[in-house]
Amino acid sequence: MIARLSGTLAEKAPGRIIVDVRGVGYDVHVPLSTFYVVGDPGGSVSLRVHTHVREDVIALFGFATSLEQDLFERLITITGIGPKLALAVLSGMEPPDLVRAIRTQDVARLTSIPGVGKKTAERIGLELKDRLPQAVHAAADAARPEAPEDQLRADLLSALVNLGYQRQAADKAIEREVKNTPGVRFEEALRAVLRGLMKA
Repeated sequence: MIARLSGTLAEKAPGRIIVDVRGVGYDVHVPLSTFYVVGDPGGSVSLRVHTHVREDVIALFGFATSLEQDLFERLITITGIGPKLALAVLSGMEPPDLVRAIRTQDVARLTSIPGVGKKTAERIGLELKDRLPQAVHAAADAARPEAPEDQLRADLLSALVNLGYQRQAADKAIEREVKNTPGVRFEEALRAVLRGLMKA
């Protein structure tokens, strides 16, 4: 089983790269987050690798960070999510944002990823929320700290979309509330935004 590859980046395309290791080219599937950081063909590359073995194929999935690999390997344990969809999930959202969406069971954010429907998003949040180790949470928070106002906006948008409001209308109402009342708590902000939407 291959766990790591280090060599020369021979070819590069979104979702797929070829790593040349002493004359042998390894075809590796990668999320966009890894694709963007591996550099240009001809340069050195080192990837963490998940080797996926089925009866008819052996596929390699490469990751620039342990956070990406950890998320991928946990996603494919969920019923109905195979390697292809897991890679799409990682490509549709930055890993730190994905961890936060799972942690808060943010169905609205998860369904914004192409290929992820409401039922799949709910399953991801439900099955992984309590299964992500603390190290993953810490890595996500360190990778992309989120300002309190940004987190508040995201939480409010998720709540409103789940209540059935249109995203565009919810965005406008949230912008008015957060801008006019900095430092407001989530519960107070949600009540204010709902009042504003009912008046509209």
